[in-house]
Amino acid sequence: TPRVMVKSSILLCHGNICRSPIAEAVFRKMATDSGIVDNWRIDSAATSDWNTGSTPDTRGVACLRKHGTETDHRARQVTKDDFLSFDFILCMDESNLRDLNKKANTVKNFKAKVELLGTYDPEKQLIIKDPYYGSDEDFESVYEQCVRCCKAFLERNS
Repeated sequence: TPRVMVKSSILLCHGNICRSPIAEAVFRKMATDSGIVDNWRIDSAATSDWNTGSTPDTRGVACLRKHGTETDHRARQVTKDDFLSFDFILCMDESNLRDLNKKANTVKNFKAKVELLGTYDPEKQLIIKDPYYGSDEDFESVYEQCVRCCKAFLERNS
């Protein structure tokens, strides 16, 4: 059998406890359900080191569970190595993008394509807003955005 090229993607937000673990779990479930999960290396990370080692926000976990999706992710900060070993770093908002581009400038010959996950949204909602100070509805809309974006991203890149 021909060896499948593995592609890789990091979903990223500021703290890696709300948006990016939801996006990572959605991405993984979608890839699993489509039978292509073995072709992908999937992870999530933070621009900050505030929550390193923490489990995702319980509201995010509850939201995922409601949709039949699990996560056992632990927050981590994005590293220089991530820029060299991942194909895509998909982030949630402009401040994530700024932080990533700043970090990318310190990495020689990085290969990661750094972009907003929202660029893939068929409904053109570019920014996935941080639900941390919001309500369950805010987590729900993060989930819905992630579903739309990951579906479009996977269709374009699988």
